[in-house]
Amino acid sequence: MSEWRRLDRRSLGVTALLLAGVSVSAGVPIVIGAGLPALGWLGAGAVLLVGGGVLADLVRLRRTRFRCTAERLEAEFTFVVHTRKSLPRERIRNVDLTANPLHRALGVAVLSVGTGRQESSGQGRITLAPLALADAEALRTELLHRVAEEPADGPLATLDPRWIRYAPVSFVAPALGLSAFGALFKVADWFGAGGGLLDWLLDLFGELPLAVSILFLLALAVAAGVVGAAGLFAEMWWHYRLEREPGGTLHVRRGLLTTRSITLEEQRLRGVEVVEPLGARLAGAARVDAVATGMKRDDDKTDSKTLLPAAPRAVAHDVAAKVLGESVLDDVLLVPHPLAARGRRLRWALLAAAAPVLVLLLLGVLLTDVLLVLGGALAVVVLPVAVALALDAYRSLGHGTTTRHLVSRRGTLRRGTVVLERDGVIGWTVKQSVFQRRRGLATFTATTAAGSGAYSIRDAGADEGLAFAGAAVPGLLTPFASAAAEASRA
Repeated sequence: MSEWRRLDRRSLGVTALLLAGVSVSAGVPIVIGAGLPALGWLGAGAVLLVGGGVLADLVRLRRTRFRCTAERLEAEFTFVVHTRKSLPRERIRNVDLTANPLHRALGVAVLSVGTGRQESSGQGRITLAPLALADAEALRTELLHRVAEEPADGPLATLDPRWIRYAPVSFVAPALGLSAFGALFKVADWFGAGGGLLDWLLDLFGELPLAVSILFLLALAVAAGVVGAAGLFAEMWWHYRLEREPGGTLHVRRGLLTTRSITLEEQRLRGVEVVEPLGARLAGAARVDAVATGMKRDDDKTDSKTLLPAAPRAVAHDVAAKVLGESVLDDVLLVPHPLAARGRRLRWALLAAAAPVLVLLLLGVLLTDVLLVLGGALAVVVLPVAVALALDAYRSLGHGTTTRHLVSRRGTLRRGTVVLERDGVIGWTVKQSVFQRRRGLATFTATTAAGSGAYSIRDAGADEGLAFAGAAVPGLLTPFASAAAEASRA
């Protein structure tokens, strides 16, 4: 496929339908507010918007071409200026396919090819939008499967529909519930009925006290959030499948309406992170994220690095073992941190919880006794929760090593266990605050070119942490240890 090729012309249909949808969604509130006389102007504007968008997309299609040679993938756009991108095939590290419902209906997909370098500026990525679905899949296979003779290992994990029960215990559920109520009141405002909607909702509960009615409304919001979280999980992860493909790649397929295919070259993989948000952890669930080189920093806040969605913890550990080629999480006994680390967490948690309580009590003394009551009630609720979270955060601390990996665990609202290849650690940063030094603690941060770039072991014993870091990557901390020994002798 070394000849120059064009993008698929079905992109024009996608553009027309998208812009028509934008015109309708923007025009309905205007017609509601201004009445039918505005309909003619809106229709003319919609025709101009759709026609202009289709014309611009036609120019893009006619002036864009690409080709794949034995050495490079090239794409160029020539109109007012000439733009050309070229990626060496040996440096291509990930190829992703995305198809929203319109793309799927028309049989096309968006292909995104990256090298893992300078992707934030667009220099290390080529996006071909769109290609025929069969052509996009064939190009993905050609770019990454460099050893076609190797047999595929088969699926490492597939979706179990029962995993959807973990969606409502995430922090997404309450946010979606509140968003649903906000959207409902926004639509009511279009019709000038925002206040009436609130009165109608409160009237549903008859003669109940106002506080009880508000609690019922919050319960409705939570129920809406649960339904929304389950729907979002289904949309993102339905048809999920994780495979190890020929040529040394991990391939994730997922999506109900919008399908996505993410391919990660295993040469980029430096480890995994098993993430357990508090709600999922209480339900016995965890997800698995990839720690890989070349990922954009924005990927740390998205699901593009997720190899396994929220699933039973045993499944997460099994998938991590298959990806790493070593059973680490079940076999390594983590070293606990000193009791002084527990004291630090208790002090910080109590300080954070006491601050709003003290503010309410001070205002209560100056203004009204009602604030004193609120401050006391808040203290009764918040202080025990703060202590429980601090103790849990201490129990979560730990670190250990295997012959190939080092392991670090921390966090309470979001507990993360990072399994990092020892060969992937390129440096250590050792920090000691004044308070840590007095208690013999230190924070050790492993620097790597993968994932977030740095993974910390917080409040470990200073001497034990130095020994651990030195053993994890022999020779890396020798100069530091020697200097510390000379300073102590002096």
